[in-house]
Amino acid sequence: MKRWIVALLCGLFLVSCSPAKVKVVVATDATWPPFEYVDEASKEIIGFDIDLMKAIAEKEGMEVEFVNVAWDALLAGVAQCQYDVAISSVSITEERKVNMLFSDPYYTVGQQIVVAADNADITGEANLSGKRVGAQISTTGAELISGIEGAELVNFNTVGLAFQALMNGDVDAVVADNVMALGYVAKYSGQLKAVGEPLTGESIGIAVCKTKTDLLAKINSGLAKVKAEGLIDELNEKWVKTLDLGE
Repeated sequence: MKRWIVALLCGLFLVSCSPAKVKVVVATDATWPPFEYVDEASKEIIGFDIDLMKAIAEKEGMEVEFVNVAWDALLAGVAQCQYDVAISSVSITEERKVNMLFSDPYYTVGQQIVVAADNADITGEANLSGKRVGAQISTTGAELISGIEGAELVNFNTVGLAFQALMNGDVDAVVADNVMALGYVAKYSGQLKAVGEPLTGESIGIAVCKTKTDLLAKINSGLAKVKAEGLIDELNEKWVKTLDLGE
């Protein structure tokens, strides 16, 4: 009898009897188009990573809350479990694995050198010695520059500021993820150009608080499902091939 009453009540009040969705706080540094950035018209965070995380959440019955934070705060926040997850074109490195978990990879990027369009001196990594080279602070691009003998690393809080400094002549080059870097080159084709091949090959993954192994399993499960459905290719067509940097 009790089971019948519960079933009846659930039929009458379906929403209240549905399993509650797990809420996941997701940090992102929305200054990295086309993976994540703020749409000027809607003021919403959009991009490849945002669509991917929403699709994973839908597959696994999760509710996501995106929080736009600076890059350093993002890394520290996930390491301290202030945020459950971070999706922000985060390269999987051994150093980062000490402080956080990572999902299976979902994309590959490489560090690309960008210079002023009229620069004839810098054609590759070998020419960066003695040059001022900009990068977003705490990125793998900044780490790479630090390892080049004679190169002077100039850190910026956002990659957009690094490219602005390059166009202003305050730095000689910028090093950043090739997908995003080529987007800036496309947008400012008369002022910027990419030189040489990507200097690295890096796997991108979703960072997860180190204590949340169950959440990591759900994310990997959802990621596998959307990959199997061809979502990565769809997002590549939608975001990367259009190189939509917004305004």
